[in-house]
Amino acid sequence: MSVESRGGRAQGRRGRQEEAASPRGTAPPPRDTARPSRDAAAAALSRLLAPAVAEAGYDLEEVDVRPAGRRRLVRVVVDADGGIALDDIARLSEMTSELLDGSDVMGSSPYVLEVTSPGVDRPLTEPRHWRRAVGRMIVAPLTEGGQIEGRVVAADDEAVEIDVVQKRRGKGAGAGGGKGAGPRSSAGGSGRPSSHKGRAAGPETVRRRFGLGELGRGRVQVEFTPSPPAEETRSPAEPD
Repeated sequence: MSVESRGGRAQGRRGRQEEAASPRGTAPPPRDTARPSRDAAAAALSRLLAPAVAEAGYDLEEVDVRPAGRRRLVRVVVDADGGIALDDIARLSEMTSELLDGSDVMGSSPYVLEVTSPGVDRPLTEPRHWRRAVGRMIVAPLTEGGQIEGRVVAADDEAVEIDVVQKRRGKGAGAGGGKGAGPRSSAGGSGRPSSHKGRAAGPETVRRRFGLGELGRGRVQVEFTPSPPAEETRSPAEPD
């Protein structure tokens, strides 16, 4: 959800005050219309918004400011335990817009305000991020090298428990696996491959506990629910 502003009410008030202070017949003093840098604006906005967002019961995850034509796009990312609903976004958008209109953080240039919740590509860096990822598949680098993939089981302010997927070793061309080798004999020695169809086993996992300092910026993996297998059908004309 986004809310558009053309500089805010504070800019209009300041302009009227300058005109009233100028002697009649003289031009008002020039206003400083320089835009603050992206980093400076984002830092100032974070200081302005963080207390109000926290008081409302949410976490301010990110503030980003970037050019959008003649305006600037102010993107405010918020989150909470249990997620963010559309009604929450609407209330926070109105509150944020009022705070920006009452301040000079964005200078006199117009801007577009967008308040949103984090996407699945949000990096997992804080304890609350890992806590909200419980039950999700993640990939994370290790500070000592390498990376892990697995499902978050539990998380607190100090550590994260993950069911880590064990990578299986690839099968090489070992004995009996050379080119032209025939099928392996079954336990009964018939020489024919077994026709038993078993259910495919899931990946092997081992539960490990990592201190937050051992994990880099983790990311949630998008999982697609597999479609249920189609039921076998037989034509009425087909013999039993």
